[in-house]
Amino acid sequence: MSGPATVGQAAAMDRMYRFTRHVYDVTRRYYLLGRDRMLAQVATSADTATLEVGCGTARNLIALARRPTPGLLCGLDASHEMLETAARSIARHRVPASGNPPIALRQGLAENLDARRMFGRDAPFDTIFFSYCLSMVPTWPGAIEAALDNLAPGGRMLIVDFWDQRDLPRWFAAGLTRWLALFHVEYRPEVHAALEALGASGRADVSFESVARRYAYIATVVKR
Repeated sequence: MSGPATVGQAAAMDRMYRFTRHVYDVTRRYYLLGRDRMLAQVATSADTATLEVGCGTARNLIALARRPTPGLLCGLDASHEMLETAARSIARHRVPASGNPPIALRQGLAENLDARRMFGRDAPFDTIFFSYCLSMVPTWPGAIEAALDNLAPGGRMLIVDFWDQRDLPRWFAAGLTRWLALFHVEYRPEVHAALEALGASGRADVSFESVARRYAYIATVVKR
């Protein structure tokens, strides 16, 4: 599915990352905390299929690909520019193939995720994760629903994103908020509340863990 809104969102992402994509991994490593902790919770084997929504430069997928049995790894991103950088990064790191393409990359919006149409899969994914992505997706409710629809029963959706910094010094939290605003990023309490409501609905088991005194959170959503 595509239309003016879809094209507009993709174009906006391309404008945002046209230049910053070249230094994204170097600069983000200092404040996108908790990514590796989240990746440690991604279970992979020869038979698993894992998707990152908002895969960016493929930094996280490359880390998973280095495992002895990474299974099928897929990445979805709205930005053509980012996916070009991701493809080059995958080639540069010489990610090993294991029967399948090492990492399958597709362009598209999170709310339009469709495992069959985009990745040719008849089966859903075992794990779908978002790494500092939902706070930047204007249509985040649709992104969550699409991920659930494409997740196997018992599968896990993992989310790492900014929290409310409530346990951090006020001056630090205020400075962080101003800094993130430069990149159109902010803590979105409505996302956190929606995940809590999802757990209360009985459709999934939802739990949260704090990263660096509520600097960020990792949400684990297990589909029932």
